[in-house]
Amino acid sequence: MKMRYDVVVLGGGAAGMGAVKGAKDLDASVLLIEREPFTGGVLNQCIHTGFGLQVFKMELTGPEYHEFYRNKIGKFDALYETMVLNIDFDENKIKAMNSEGIHEIEYGALVLATGARERPFEALRVPGTRPAGIFTAGLAQKFVNLENHLPGHRAVIIGSGDIGMIMARRLFLEGVKIEGVYEIMPYPGGLTRNVAQCLEDFNIPLHLSTSVVKIHGKRRLEGVTVAKFENNSPVEGSERFIECDTLVASVGLIPENDLVKGKIEIGPDEGIFVDDLMRTNYENVFACGNNVCIHDLVDFTTTEGEVAGRNAAMVAKGESLPPRAGIIIAGSGIRILSIHYTTATEPFKLYVRVDKPMEIATVNVNDKPVKAAVNARPSEMIELTLNPQKIDLKGKIIVSAKGVKK
Repeated sequence: MKMRYDVVVLGGGAAGMGAVKGAKDLDASVLLIEREPFTGGVLNQCIHTGFGLQVFKMELTGPEYHEFYRNKIGKFDALYETMVLNIDFDENKIKAMNSEGIHEIEYGALVLATGARERPFEALRVPGTRPAGIFTAGLAQKFVNLENHLPGHRAVIIGSGDIGMIMARRLFLEGVKIEGVYEIMPYPGGLTRNVAQCLEDFNIPLHLSTSVVKIHGKRRLEGVTVAKFENNSPVEGSERFIECDTLVASVGLIPENDLVKGKIEIGPDEGIFVDDLMRTNYENVFACGNNVCIHDLVDFTTTEGEVAGRNAAMVAKGESLPPRAGIIIAGSGIRILSIHYTTATEPFKLYVRVDKPMEIATVNVNDKPVKAAVNARPSEMIELTLNPQKIDLKGKIIVSAKGVKK
């Protein structure tokens, strides 16, 4: 089965839906390829509020955000429950498979919106057995919110990422005893609002500089040993045993780019390097969302998707986009950049993360202050608007942050 589209979008989550809309707005023919039977991605299992504040100017649940945005897009072609087998970037062709067989799809431009996957608990290399009762936060969320299954009755949360804190509250509301949230870093790993709304409002303890050092149990988890940490090492004599039957791991996300490794430029954190047009090292291949860098607000991924979709449609219709004019480098105080190249043509959004908590952080571009952020944390993105009419965005651009350490 052969087909041809102006723009093909891989991934139907928030970023992918944004890309579809961006391409459709320029009257391009669009095909979405999604491995699930529907769009929305992780939005469908996020029944808590906190979505849509940027895009819709209202607070929505994940399913509401999905429905609202899906209605904005209208009709489009899609292949659901479909897996991409191969991408030929030289011939502009994709091979994909579903229950109907093999599809060969030719594209004018391609948008990668494949999102991210959870870092597994095994990545922590915690000693002990591996009994039943250990879940990633996203899996626990899917069991409770979509499958109506309770993972256990007495839980420990390892890692204070946003999903972990949200699941601490969700499990508490379902009657699970939450023994605590244990974070190895000296500061929370998620948004400040989630610390307040998910933990403090429900008297769920947050233990900083503390983590799990041993697993106990054979067929089913029986408990964990936790310890205080200093300089990433457990403090001798601080160990204590906690009885529990469930361990929920919220230890980070990894950009999902295995399909394009070795062909698309990818950074050390496994995110795709893009310019301010969301373009990769191929002129007709774009990327957006959590496969570029891990975002803390879904609204940001949707906005990036719309930019990628529009520019992909322009390329597919034969228009030439401006070449790269500068490279953006993370300087002192900055840990993550969402964009690594600039064309220095139009204003664009750059999202950054500081590398340590700061009471007041001043973000600089080539030593010129562009924004001050209060209570800056590595877990919360700082949004910058860079305008080439006001800042020289050609050549080497160093983004740095200085501030008062908390």
